[in-house]
Amino acid sequence: MDLIYITNDIFRARCADEAGVDRVMVDLEINGKNERQGHLNTVISNHNLNDVARVKESLKDSQLLVRVNPLFSGSKNEITSCVERGADILMLPMFKTATEVDAFVTLVAGRTKVCLLLETPQALARAHEILKIQGIDEVHIGLNDLHLGLNLQFMFELLSGGLVDYLSNILKENGLKFGFGGVARLNTGALSANLILSEHLRLGSSQVILSRDFNSVFSLGNKADSGLLFKNEVEKIRSYITELNELDALALNNNKHELTKIVDSFVLSAS
Repeated sequence: MDLIYITNDIFRARCADEAGVDRVMVDLEINGKNERQGHLNTVISNHNLNDVARVKESLKDSQLLVRVNPLFSGSKNEITSCVERGADILMLPMFKTATEVDAFVTLVAGRTKVCLLLETPQALARAHEILKIQGIDEVHIGLNDLHLGLNLQFMFELLSGGLVDYLSNILKENGLKFGFGGVARLNTGALSANLILSEHLRLGSSQVILSRDFNSVFSLGNKADSGLLFKNEVEKIRSYITELNELDALALNNNKHELTKIVDSFVLSAS
């Protein structure tokens, strides 16, 4: 499974690369984000185009993934600038229609891989049409914005309620690589990272974002120590995924039932 880590910090990017993280993401998305998430406890990026080249130069093995802005009048220039600065994959957020996705694929013109961030109710409703477009390499299901758009109380209701199952079936029908959401360090998070990773295996996901919880290791000790701590946490994730690969369908379904009980309890207590 590909692991993705979001940062524009050169030291942290190098640590991720050395830890075997598959992709480092620079996050340029800002248009409309403050309006959607400014009142929430979420991270709004301050990354910029200069970071694309800086991070790319720091990487040896990891690919550089860049999340650009939703399609706008400056998309052509933004996409070309990212390509020129070394992006390997470009991610389109907040799209709603097949027309937007087709326009994005056309602007990228095969210069990088195309990753869609499916995170709007409109894209969910139009998934069959959108995911047939040629030129899409992979899709990431954005649980945070999608649950906000659907007015749900907890982002993991998308897992417990079967919507991620629905989308994963369409993605597999179209032969598309996909992933969803983020994951904290093992045995941490509002919902256990262990159960979330089990769902990735059950559904056939092949990528996940390492959440901001992983940033906490960089506040411990000196730089050398924090780099080793980060690598250790990544290795724990890798080892646990290997364990999950040994489970049969019954065991994975049992984990799904456990996850659903926890999510239902959370939603009930928040009501």
